[in-house]
Amino acid sequence: MAAERGFVIALLGAESTGKTTLAFALRDALAAQVRSAVVVPEYLREFCDRHQRTPRRDEQAAIAAAQTRRIDVAAQAHDLVIADTSALMIAVYSDQVFGDTGLYPGAEAAQRACDLTLLTALDLPWQADGLQRDGPQVREPVDAKVRAALARAGTPYAVVFGSGAARLAAALASVQRARAPRPSGDGARWHWHCERCGDPNCERHGLLPRG
Repeated sequence: MAAERGFVIALLGAESTGKTTLAFALRDALAAQVRSAVVVPEYLREFCDRHQRTPRRDEQAAIAAAQTRRIDVAAQAHDLVIADTSALMIAVYSDQVFGDTGLYPGAEAAQRACDLTLLTALDLPWQADGLQRDGPQVREPVDAKVRAALARAGTPYAVVFGSGAARLAAALASVQRARAPRPSGDGARWHWHCERCGDPNCERHGLLPRG
């Protein structure tokens, strides 16, 4: 009998939108609710640190596959997995940097296997971070490509706004909804939810008003 797969939360978002910080904050906040919780780090960052360069086009597919494999292995061993990015981000950057759209089908299929997708909003200031980050000008086009890929995949997601404790609280609210037991016979999937006002259409018109 196959081992039960853990609940997988995938964090997606353009560079410098707080994915890594949020991943570890989520793990710490949720650790008491499960037997074991783990953060799956970003393999691309490890690649850049090890080689002291960004990957070539021909190296993108292997990096995406490694990220998916790490998530799958973690999900077999832990009750809760928080992935600090997924193969979908590799596919997006391969498209953004090289004009290569060939990684999308596999990455979108892998994303559908995640139980919850959180998209970090662009409301945090951009910060330089070594080799990986290209500049604030790439955040909006990357964000648009992520949303388009999620739409093609039919993957519901929540957009996480705010900074510090507010960003964590928004993410935790989405996790709570996604993990909540459904009434018997309710086969509906968890759906996208706006953290600001509860209207699932408003965020798609741009950044929401504060307050």
